Amino acid sequence: MQRLIPICILSGLMTSGCATMSMGAPETAPQRANAESVDIDNSSFTAPAADRQAILAMAGEFDVDFAFDETVALVPGYERTEPKRSDANEVILLIEDSGDRIVLQHLLIVGKDSVIKHWRQDWLFEADQRLEFSDDQTWALVEIPEDTTNGAWTQCVYGVADTPRYCGTGEWNHRYGHATWTSDRTWRPLPRREYTTREDYNALNVENRHTVTPDGWTHEQDNSKVVRLDGRTEQVLVREFGFNNYKYNSDFDFTPAYAYWDRTAGYWAKIRKTWRKHFESGGVVVATEVDGLPIIEGLFELADRINEGVTVDDAEIDRIFTDYVRPIEIANMAER
Repeated sequence: MQRLIPICILSGLMTSGCATMSMGAPETAPQRANAESVDIDNSSFTAPAADRQAILAMAGEFDVDFAFDETVALVPGYERTEPKRSDANEVILLIEDSGDRIVLQHLLIVGKDSVIKHWRQDWLFEADQRLEFSDDQTWALVEIPEDTTNGAWTQCVYGVADTPRYCGTGEWNHRYGHATWTSDRTWRPLPRREYTTREDYNALNVENRHTVTPDGWTHEQDNSKVVRLDGRTEQVLVREFGFNNYKYNSDFDFTPAYAYWDRTAGYWAKIRKTWRKHFESGGVVVATEVDGLPIIEGLFELADRINEGVTVDDAEIDRIFTDYVRPIEIANMAER
């Protein structure tokens, strides 16, 4: 059976009427993976147990509703766009837990069995550094002030091909019965849902809030759509409110997602490791158009081969990174 990747997923629109592109398919469904398969060293925990429980509660099987509404227009003559609504079935896997570092991988299912590796969220307690987006596909590794990171978790979000997206730092609040984490305001690139429709802004200034609820969890976004140039804000166009609602779903068969991850987890672990090596140089510039499709398509094609049982050489992975990922210093010198 052939697996189909909806083009609208790669552009960030989780809708039911998507065109598709062929990417191969699993033939069998291995035994379902779960969080108990992740090695945990209890002696390494310094983070509060309640914080960890809140983060771990975001793993599971969900029906997800995505909603984005432009609210306050901030330039003369700006017309707010129509609200955006979409939904998806999504499983979130715990793939790393070393006490003060927790990694959750999102996998979408489109239709009954088309699996899309979606975004990833890494949580690090009292992190020393984080990636920060400036503009023009550039992310720099920066120090986090001690008064910001003490007692706080830094969440870093990565795209479908583990490309960097954004990070934020904040504390978990448990005082009101439902654990809530609120980030500081940070920068992120143009969201995928607008890559193909917007050219009037190139960055979001965002505050994120995650709340664990009786039915699952929610992700609220307080966004400002901004024109950035050389790391400076030129203009703020409009504010936007995003609300993503993850509700537990026991009525959907998520087996294809577990099957896909069982086959490709080792490959994606190599991709994460390769990205980390590039980040260590001080940051990266992704040398593609704003949608990042060349590196996404390249890495997904290799994942598809792994999924079909075909071996992929590390050199093939390295070639894609050589083609599309630059250290900040080299990229800046090339522009002179």
